[in-house]
Amino acid sequence: MIIFKKEKEVIDLIEKHADKMEECLSTAIKTIQAYLKENIDEAKKLGRETDKIEKQADLIRHEIRNKLYYGAYMPLLREDIYKLVECIDMVANSAEKCCDFFLNQRPVIPDFLKPKYLKAVQESLGVSAPLKHALLCYLKGLCPIEVSRQHSRDIGLLESKVDQIEWDITKKIFSSDLDYSHKIHLKLCLDTIVEVSDLGEDAADRLELVTLKSMI
Repeated sequence: MIIFKKEKEVIDLIEKHADKMEECLSTAIKTIQAYLKENIDEAKKLGRETDKIEKQADLIRHEIRNKLYYGAYMPLLREDIYKLVECIDMVANSAEKCCDFFLNQRPVIPDFLKPKYLKAVQESLGVSAPLKHALLCYLKGLCPIEVSRQHSRDIGLLESKVDQIEWDITKKIFSSDLDYSHKIHLKLCLDTIVEVSDLGEDAADRLELVTLKSMI
């Protein structure tokens, strides 16, 4: 009963952490949208909010670590559960870094690329919703394990879609007549965007590993 209670406490905290991850990515999308519309003051305000939410997610992660340290979950799963939480936290971190890139380095996005960058942001940072759904589907028993695993695989398909968007934008950047230094800066900016979905896929892979171990 004590173990069950501790596990429930961890699940509740992981749900709170996933909520913060989703909120962080959602706010980051709004931050970059404001930047691309050249509303820098609004982007700064939203960027600070993104940073605040990410720090709240970090605090919840520390709580989860403490609960696991004091005996929640069987030893076989304990490390994997925490690594899963760390992976989800890295998704939130990458969204914050993406905002920081825009607000600190101020990349000049040409008008012909703005719609494409916005699409990349919406798709890559949009990984939060399916990732949270897959996570809660498994942890709270909201669906059979096979369905949970399918949700994880769907995130991989989303990441592949983002890869295609990245390829298209990269081609347009380097086939344009922009200065080479400008092209490199635009590519670095794009890299920070697509990293979010890359890390989302890593978290989904980690979730699938936890799911498989729990079936043993």
